[in-house]
Amino acid sequence: MEIKDIYREIVNEHNLHPSHRGEMENPTKVMAGVNPSCGDKLTLQFRINDDGIIEDAMYTGSGCAVSQASCDMMLDLVIGKTTGEAERLANIFTRMIKGEASPEELEELEESEALEDIAHMPARVKCAVLGWHTMEKLVDGD
Repeated sequence: MEIKDIYREIVNEHNLHPSHRGEMENPTKVMAGVNPSCGDKLTLQFRINDDGIIEDAMYTGSGCAVSQASCDMMLDLVIGKTTGEAERLANIFTRMIKGEASPEELEELEESEALEDIAHMPARVKCAVLGWHTMEKLVDGD
């Protein structure tokens, strides 16, 4: 099996069987994001403690497989981390999409690295980064 096939499977798994899709009771922060070019929508719900640690996170929304899977992978990655760490990972993800992240940085993205080839599909870039940009706005200032 080729690496692209493995990545495709990861995206499909997160789209079809998301771990973090649903409504959260008592989130401390909520932020909506939309990709007007294709209609992808999502709402992030985070529970962030007083120490700035993301204790839990969920999302709701609709859109293409890339936007929904990317958001689910992102939440897998940032739950348990500080908001500062989450922002740093979002920066690495954005640089990965632009082809600017180092191999060591890519490893930090874990399964989210599966979206690296999105850089070669310009119509899908906004889909892949929607959740990440929305999260950056949500945690900004924490």
